[in-house]
Amino acid sequence: MSLAARLNRKPQRPGPSSASSASSASSGSAKSSPRRGQAPVRPDLADHYFDIKTRIHDRLIDMIDLSLLDSLSESDMRAEVAKVAEGLLWEEFQNAPLNLAERKRMLSEIQDEVIGLGPLEPYIKDPTVNDILVNGYRQVYVERSGKLELTPARFKDDNHLRKISDRIVSLVGRRIDESQPLVDARLLDGSRVNAIIPPLAIDGPSLSIRKFSKDPLEVADLIGFNSLTQPMAELMDGIVKARLNVLISGGTGSGKTTLLNCLSRNIPEDERIVTIEDAAELQLKQDHVVRLETRPANIEGRGEIGQRELVKNCLRMRPDRIIVGEVRASEALDMLQAMNTGHDGSLTTVHANTPRDALMRLETMVSMAGLNLSPISMKRYISSAIDVIIQATRMVDGTRKVISIQEVTGMEGEMITMQEIFAYEQTNVSAEGKVEGYFTARGIRPKFAAKLERMGRTFPRDMFDVAARPGRKE
Repeated sequence: MSLAARLNRKPQRPGPSSASSASSASSGSAKSSPRRGQAPVRPDLADHYFDIKTRIHDRLIDMIDLSLLDSLSESDMRAEVAKVAEGLLWEEFQNAPLNLAERKRMLSEIQDEVIGLGPLEPYIKDPTVNDILVNGYRQVYVERSGKLELTPARFKDDNHLRKISDRIVSLVGRRIDESQPLVDARLLDGSRVNAIIPPLAIDGPSLSIRKFSKDPLEVADLIGFNSLTQPMAELMDGIVKARLNVLISGGTGSGKTTLLNCLSRNIPEDERIVTIEDAAELQLKQDHVVRLETRPANIEGRGEIGQRELVKNCLRMRPDRIIVGEVRASEALDMLQAMNTGHDGSLTTVHANTPRDALMRLETMVSMAGLNLSPISMKRYISSAIDVIIQATRMVDGTRKVISIQEVTGMEGEMITMQEIFAYEQTNVSAEGKVEGYFTARGIRPKFAAKLERMGRTFPRDMFDVAARPGRKE
């Protein structure tokens, strides 16, 4: 029996309070975003359109036993919800002045409210959207091709936005309320989510979603986007297969996680990989992967499991490779200890603007662990653990590029020494706002090239020669 047939279809006309209810379902504005290819609601009908949608959604929630939906696939759920909603539309509002296109749009939006993420659902499904940024219930921005643009979408009110945020974080066993007014979570496809509510967010709830492609980018895609060159890709492939410890550095939105995903593709299939993240978002393609995720404290403030505890635990899990999504605090010490005690080939990321800044941040994070190390001992510890630093940057035109690959060569006096192997040189910004420049080798053959050769990975002699490979212009 279909869901529609099992529902209580007894007519229940909504009262005046229903019509004016601050329902979490309504998009709540004549400016609600149409899907691509849909015409916007007629301005003269806008208020009536959203009033009808609110009332239908209120009745639908009252009628549907949501537990029945759990046993259905998403496509079946959408079909059943549409069937019931369409029946309500014809039964309750036969004289509603809606044309066929508006009725179809309304049914689609009601499906999104019941099953999906309401006004955000069209942008979740839009492959051209990289980020969704909600600044209170009135403003929804998206990023396309590295540029932010304001959308016509909005929520009905703060409560509507809070309920959508609750729906997202509850899917991964997390919560957001007055006792825990900020949370990191993820969508089921791995997309990263951050939500923050008053009193921390002064102007109302805020929601940020960093979308991940269902088909993860490969190194060939990055080369096609001119984010790096083929010689750089070949070097990074050799670095991973030679089990060198790699630190990926970059600012927010610079592509660190994407680059980490691409590097992980080079890990052999016969190695055991353990990943550690605050919110699981890495998209590894190997079969032998164990994914660990931190746990926030419960409502009583107990039970928190941080990255440091997970790094310590993973050392007992017989990993061949340890991948930490991002080191932010004292877990940096345990990560460095793993790199220095036989767990070579580890990968991690850190927020920093330059490779030198990345090393300084590591020093700061190690000191947060409370270990009484002298500054010189700390630097030696870091220099012996990290082999390569890869710097990713988001350029002013929104493009992401690998602007530097540097080898950590050791210590000279009280300073960690590095040598740059490849770099990106920016020469100009065009009249259209596009960054112009070229990739180039620095004429330095890395010290680890000998290790790569012993493992059967050789490179052309002229690959690191500036004169032979001056780079290509964009």
